[in-house]
Amino acid sequence: MSAPVALRIEGVHKSFGKLEVLKGVDLEVGEHEVVCLIGASGSGKSTLLRCINLLEPIDAGRIIVEGEEITAPAADVDAIRRRIGIVFQAFNLFPHMSVLANITLAPIRVLRRPRARAEADASELLERFGLADKRDDFPDRLSGGQQQRLAIIRALAMEPDLLLLDEVTSALDPELVAEVLEIIRELAGQGMTMVIATHEMGFAREIADRVCFLDAGVILEQGPPDRIFGSPTEPRTRQFLARIVAAGRL
Repeated sequence: MSAPVALRIEGVHKSFGKLEVLKGVDLEVGEHEVVCLIGASGSGKSTLLRCINLLEPIDAGRIIVEGEEITAPAADVDAIRRRIGIVFQAFNLFPHMSVLANITLAPIRVLRRPRARAEADASELLERFGLADKRDDFPDRLSGGQQQRLAIIRALAMEPDLLLLDEVTSALDPELVAEVLEIIRELAGQGMTMVIATHEMGFAREIADRVCFLDAGVILEQGPPDRIFGSPTEPRTRQFLARIVAAGRL
């Protein structure tokens, strides 16, 4: 029996002026599935994630999350965003707030949680992801890897049903990448439904249930990681992966 569908994208188009970035994207993501989006810069990966979280309005098509069409005119955008977490390559932390305050702000203001509960939940997340001793620090006192871990923790504090990760290791020094990838591994192991845009091909091969190769605004090819990375059928996919291998990134 297949898993329930957590996310369905049907014929999504998105343009910025005359530039058509998404040209009819179709995708289904099952509950507890990890889907990695790969492709060259400009292929539409980040735009697709931003459309799923309604940060960008789509021009055509439909996006359905857990059976609800979130792109319908009457959709409650704020309520939808509470269920969909997104983490960017730029950490987007509040520099004037402590680590603890960064995490608790949205649960207190948006979910109306009592401060004591929000802080207890935040402390548990900080402990779980190795930042318990940083709770009173400000973001500029953290390393890049720690800041990105904090950004992920902040998203998790809202208890999302779906987590979107947009090139979350791109801004990090190579030695800091591993600590962030370890968090994502743990989340995958616990069944978090995730859509991940990534340049980390080895990681995508290891963690994804399915890999989608985007090219020029469409999902050109998708399938299990071993097939996509081992025997892709599309010439463009083979060309892209050959360049990745030549660069020593797979």
